[in-house]
Amino acid sequence: MPGKRKFDEQIATLDALRQLAGADRLEPLCKALGNRNNFLVAKAADLAREFGLTQLTPDILCAFNRFFENPEKTDPQCWAKNALSRALAAFEHQDPEVFLRGMRHIQLEPIWGGRSDTAGTLRSTCALALVQCRGVSEPDLLAHLIDLFADQDKTVRAEVLRSIAQVGSPSATLILRTKATFGKDEPEVLGVCYSGILGVEGVAAIPWVHQFLRSNDETAAEAALAIAATHSLLAFECLKQNLQNASDPWWRFVLLSAIALTRQEEAMEFLIHLVQRESLDATAAIDAMLRALPSAEALQRLEAITSKNIRLSQHLATARKSS
Repeated sequence: MPGKRKFDEQIATLDALRQLAGADRLEPLCKALGNRNNFLVAKAADLAREFGLTQLTPDILCAFNRFFENPEKTDPQCWAKNALSRALAAFEHQDPEVFLRGMRHIQLEPIWGGRSDTAGTLRSTCALALVQCRGVSEPDLLAHLIDLFADQDKTVRAEVLRSIAQVGSPSATLILRTKATFGKDEPEVLGVCYSGILGVEGVAAIPWVHQFLRSNDETAAEAALAIAATHSLLAFECLKQNLQNASDPWWRFVLLSAIALTRQEEAMEFLIHLVQRESLDATAAIDAMLRALPSAEALQRLEAITSKNIRLSQHLATARKSS
């Protein structure tokens, strides 16, 4: 098949550019960016980004605009636009209209039984890139990002919230708090809210995020993990307090896992103590510690403690093999 052979040769030519000096890469990549094949253009854009060839920005912009024309046929799955937008973001391109165009793009392609939007990754990439456009005022930036709160793709909604967290201002934090308070979204999306708030405000926001642990569900689990990610003593104390009042086995394991992920010395001592006194949470505490990748010293202590109990010793051995 001549067409496939030519395509394979073009891919091989692009791969071989890693062996060339910087200046020698420009012309082949420029040519590839002008190709009609969206996969080849995506490959060229990724290489341009990898090599840091900002000189190719005009060619990347030209290709980016070109693939918005009849996009379902010229760029199925948005392969080219995704790679081109990543390159522009990496080069810190400052024209907001480029990224706003990507943020607004919906590309419905046929699937079995209907049509599906394939532009979610593009919208996410462009939303994150818009934050670095210095010419956009904060009110305008936040307004553009909020427009995507109703996006059908939960990944886009999550990335938009990460973008707002990157703004890092009091206004951005208030938006995240509002979104979290209404709570009408997927648990992983709300988890980005909790993490964003804690990332901007620090441990001072733990008491506020703590309120979302009350539901004892997947959303609460996201809040627990966000609190744990602060790696603070206050996080451990907060999670330990909730464990004292938890009755559901699944929720107790979530809290134990989060306690381990705080990586506080007090947290590890607490979990080891549960194992040492052979509490009902002993096996869950072992699993939680292993998931948090404990130190060699902590593992040695676990081995010494469980060696006195056949059931716990066997559980530790099995858990270590599966982790």
